[in-house]
Order: sequence, then C-alpha cells, then structure tokens
Amino acid sequence: MKRRSLATLAAQLGLEALDHKGVVIDRVTTDSRDVGPGDLFVAVAGESFDGNDFVADAVANGAAAVVTNRTDVTGVPRIVAADTLEVLRNVAVVARSEMTMPVVAITGSSGKTSTKDLLAAALPNAWASPRSFNNEVGVPLTVLNTPADASYLVAEVGSRGRGHIRYLMPAVRPDVSVVTNLGVVHLETFGTTDDLADAKYELVEALGTDGVAVLPAGETRLHRDHPGPTITFGHEDNADVWVGNVVLDAGGFPTFDVRSGGESATVRLAVAGAHQALNSAAAVAAGQALGVDFGTLTSGIQSATGSQWRMEIHRGRFTVVNDAYNANPDSVEAAMRTVADMPGRHIAVLGTMAELGPIEVSEHERIGRLAVDLGFAAIITVGDEPGIARGAGAIARNVSDADEAFSVVQRVVDDGDTVLVKASRAVGLEQLALRLAAEVRG
Repeated sequence: MKRRSLATLAAQLGLEALDHKGVVIDRVTTDSRDVGPGDLFVAVAGESFDGNDFVADAVANGAAAVVTNRTDVTGVPRIVAADTLEVLRNVAVVARSEMTMPVVAITGSSGKTSTKDLLAAALPNAWASPRSFNNEVGVPLTVLNTPADASYLVAEVGSRGRGHIRYLMPAVRPDVSVVTNLGVVHLETFGTTDDLADAKYELVEALGTDGVAVLPAGETRLHRDHPGPTITFGHEDNADVWVGNVVLDAGGFPTFDVRSGGESATVRLAVAGAHQALNSAAAVAAGQALGVDFGTLTSGIQSATGSQWRMEIHRGRFTVVNDAYNANPDSVEAAMRTVADMPGRHIAVLGTMAELGPIEVSEHERIGRLAVDLGFAAIITVGDEPGIARGAGAIARNVSDADEAFSVVQRVVDDGDTVLVKASRAVGLEQLALRLAAEVRG
C-alpha cells in the first residue's frame, strides 16, 4: 500500500480519523505482535480471538494507529468502525485501485496454494503471499503487502460458500482467474456440488470482458458464458495446455510433458506429487494469459519449492511426507498415490477430513479402501474420524491423539519405510509430522 496519512485513508474509506495528529501509515497488519512505526493495526475477530482485545498491545508494540470497534479506546490515532473486517477489505480496495501490475486470482477445491507457488516461480518478479492467505483476512493482506515494484500479483482465494469470493473481488479485481478443480470439499457449508461450482465461478464472474478465465478442460460445470477469452488445461487432448506422461521418481518428484500451441517441454519439479503436473498446467495457462512465453514459464515452474507442510519430504532412516496443512478427499487420494510410488513400505497417519457434510462417512470409508488397494502396510487414524478405519479393515488402527500416533509409528516403522501425515488442520497433525521429521533427522 502506498504511504498516506491516516486522515487521508479514513476519507478514502468514508470514515473519520480520530486523534490522528498527522500520523502517516506505511503498512497494514492484523497481528498485534507484528507492528512497528508507521503500521496500522486492524483489529479483526477470529474464530478463537478478538483482535479488539489486543489494541493496547498493538499500541505498546509500536503501532502508529488502529482500527477498532471499541468506542472506549481513546488517546491513540484511530478509526472506529462496527465492522473492522470490512474496513480491512476496503483498505485493500483502495490499494488495488492504485496498482498497475496484472493480477491473477486462483481458487479451487484443492491445488490453490501449489498452483500459486508454481505460477509465482514462473512469472518474472511476481509477488504472492508466502503462505496460504486465502480468506477474508489473508486476501486483503496479500494485496496490501504487494511490493510497489512487483511485476505481477498472484492471489489465492478460498471459499466456503456462495458469496465468499464475490465479497473479496473488489479488493482483487483479477485480470486472470484460475479455477484449479471442483472437488467435494466444504459440502457441509456449500450444500450441493452445483452450489460449489457456482461459488468457485464467482472468480470468473469478477473478470472484465478482457479478463481471461483459466479452467480445467474436463470440468463442464465451469464452461459457461464468460464473455472474455478462456484457456483450458488438463490431460484431455482438447486442452489448450496439455499435460501428460507423468512419472514419479523414488522421491515422489514428478517429470512430465507439457504442450501448448505447438510448443512442448519436459518438466521436472522440485515439489512432490503426480497431481502437481495438473497444477503446473494451470500455472502455464495463466502465464500465457498474461503474455509470458512458454519457455520462460516451463523453466520457471521447475524452480518452485512449495509452501510449508505441503508434501514436504524429510529423509533419513525412514521418509516422512508432511502434507498436514489441510485435507479433502481429492488431496488425500493424490498424496496417498504419490506415497504409494515411493520406496519401502507405506504407512499413513490420517485424521478427519472436515466439512464434507452428507458424504463425510462414505468419503472416509473410500479413503480407507484406497489405502488397501494401494498396498499400504498400515493406516493410523487419529481421533473421532468417521470411517477410514472401517474402510481400511485389518491394516487400520485408531488412536486417541497425535501423541499416541507418534508412539505407534515409532513401534511399526522400519528402515526405508515412507510415512504420510495428512489431515484437516482441526486435527493438529502438523505437530506430529514435525516430531517425526525430527526423529528422521535424529
């Protein structure tokens, strides 16, 4: 965000700056621990905290000004508003209106973060959030933290229901919109698969008539009446960007062929998983929508390293695959198929896949059966998960928590085995993955 006075910013938002004393704002944050001179602390309420409770901490830590819903806050430069989350989005709207670089927005049931990482590596001088900042707080912060000299902005946009993406679009205003896929994630909140498709398509609806939609070739629910150009990607022969001949090495890293417009390349990624080939095709298609040449894109994606806790591979006496950032049926299946192609016996530590609604039990049981079909030696399920153990039968064992899972893995793992750790964040298995990675290093 460009530097400006608190009074100017408040006026741009149609609000009033109180006790502003000529204060100038350089940066915006929602973390009271991460503030300094020139920072505006926006107090938003999260699922387990209310940032308005930390206004005094933010000021003590150096915040130049605050946005709060508390009328009893006095004596500090501030903007008082009932909906501070909306203020955060609207500050990003102001910042976006002053940007001149092209903006790519990415959504989908899975693969958003990986596609963002691949595209950011492929585009020269691109800016993308280093983490999965894709919600009502993270998307505005991604926009607001974009360096002024960036040549491209790549924004990841999540959704848990109709209207979520539409709400964020004034702060993003994409030139290119990418939908990676439609799975069955969040059906508890979406309701139906048609509602899911409609919600994801909001990203395409945000495009102007010159904006480019990048869509999976085989996903007919997304092929609608977008007035601007569309580029498709996928394994299908009719895809504008075709990807195929995917081969995994012993470490789970894919090599594959990409073709587009008469050009072709063989690509080897530094991020694991056969599913990364499709994510790469989506990234190449988005880059071509921006006019970047094919060779630059296919060379650039090979330098992508991926985000934390997403198919991170730790090798030692045995191998740990830390894919514990999140989980849905498609991403769990992709991770399991990747691990199944890696050396040694295969063990998976799995937890609940959250927010699947009416298909929760059937999808968990399907994953259990898949583990058997792929030849996994053991499945350890954690907590009250609804069905993986039933589907996996004799190879499954259910434990109460991550500590017990760690003990079981220690007992059953042999030299040369590969252990996958994956679950929705609510289960907290990322800490188990880190403990196992430390065990490997030890």
